[in-house]
Amino acid sequence: MNAIETFAALSGKLFVGGAYRRSEASDHLDVVEPATEDRIGQIADATDAEVDEAMDVALGAGRAWNAIDMRSRAVVMHEIAAVMRRDKALYAEYLTREEGKPFKEALDEVSWCATAMDYYAEIARHEAGRIAGTTVPGQFHFAVKEPLGTVVIILPFNYPLVLLCWEAAAALAAGNAVIVKPHEQTSITTLKFMEVFRGLPDGLMQCLTGGPRVAQRLIASRKTHGVAYTGSVAVGQAVARTCAETFKPCLIEASGNDPFIVMPSAPLDIAARGAAFAAYLNCGQVCTSAERFYVHDAIHDDFVRLLVEEARKLRIGNGLHEVDMGPMATRRQRERFEAMMSDARRQGAKVATGGGRPADLNSGWFVEPAVLTEVTPDMDILRNESFGPVAPICRVQSFDEAIELANRSDYGLGANLYTRDTDETFRAVREIQSGILWINAPLLDNDALPFGGRKLSGNGRQLGPEGLNQFQNTKFVMIDPGASTQDFWWFPYPRAESYPGTR
Repeated sequence: MNAIETFAALSGKLFVGGAYRRSEASDHLDVVEPATEDRIGQIADATDAEVDEAMDVALGAGRAWNAIDMRSRAVVMHEIAAVMRRDKALYAEYLTREEGKPFKEALDEVSWCATAMDYYAEIARHEAGRIAGTTVPGQFHFAVKEPLGTVVIILPFNYPLVLLCWEAAAALAAGNAVIVKPHEQTSITTLKFMEVFRGLPDGLMQCLTGGPRVAQRLIASRKTHGVAYTGSVAVGQAVARTCAETFKPCLIEASGNDPFIVMPSAPLDIAARGAAFAAYLNCGQVCTSAERFYVHDAIHDDFVRLLVEEARKLRIGNGLHEVDMGPMATRRQRERFEAMMSDARRQGAKVATGGGRPADLNSGWFVEPAVLTEVTPDMDILRNESFGPVAPICRVQSFDEAIELANRSDYGLGANLYTRDTDETFRAVREIQSGILWINAPLLDNDALPFGGRKLSGNGRQLGPEGLNQFQNTKFVMIDPGASTQDFWWFPYPRAESYPGTR
């Protein structure tokens, strides 16, 4: 079955109880290919009854999975990772058609899914708890890790598969069941991807398509026990408020506005290439995109010239062709980006290159990668998340000024610095307010280290042991094998320890 036939076959389907089924929903949402503007499928807005059924199925599947020993769970997860690697080109094609990113970026995304599955398959075996020294001779004190129960994962459109696997791999390794609510734009790719999880017990991994109502029902239900959400600040706050009603643990990754600092000691040709990648990867639709550039006055003009050259080199077009940058994912995203660019020009920013629609592409939601100069710290484009292919450059006079401006944000996800100055490097480590800091190596991840932000960028961490802990409860256990008396603090209290005035 080719991709177009697959999109048609999965339209209107859900993945519940280990099988695809046609939804009973009367409402459906169109899926439009961003490079062509063709409708390539439809997704069902799952009914309340279907959502409730999936939650009931997950409870039973989770109990069965948690009863399996961790080594056997790891074997299953490694097998899933092997399938992801074997079939990565297949899923990459679906992802490119539905989201728009270049095929190479989609291949990378599926590869990262596999590494996350392998990592958590093993790390969970080493993070089952710990033994502590006792406070009473002869006793045994320890902590054990237990699954939350059923974890709900609410996904964005920009990295639907890797974010799914960062969270689902940790949740599954910890012994949880998972229900996925994908973004409306990338639901069919996510549905197709569910087939890689068929080695799991039926119902352990499920996928329900639809709009906000589906997500809200999953989040609010007492039959779910943890939530992972990636998306906007406003929705992230709403998710956190709902979870707070029952103190349900939630992982929130809610936008970024990452600074990119370039200092005189940096190799400018490399810094410009790194800046282009950090600004234009996935058409700038990355939560950790570089969105605020603070460039030292001494090298500002040379850096701008080099970055403009890099931006103009990028090949733009359908992600299934030989290109470096595809379209924006939706018409709405392009309209938002173009409005933001207009506002920046009105406020005084100058366009050094790009920002318009490519003249040779008559269909699809394409834009040119942009470089803006004469940008000042108070402009909206530096204060808000741009989430598009633009590099607004603000001139600074010192490293101190760059640090101060980098921290002048409501967001704190990632930050970038290009420098060869050791003092600047370690000052950045101490002083920049972010959850991630890249120095001379933008946007790389590491499964073994945590990913997450501060301030309005959210709370909690993905990846690393911290990502596993997001989906676990910790239980403290104290055992006295001999069931001995503990008169050192039981009743009756000794007279010698009573208030002196009453003795």
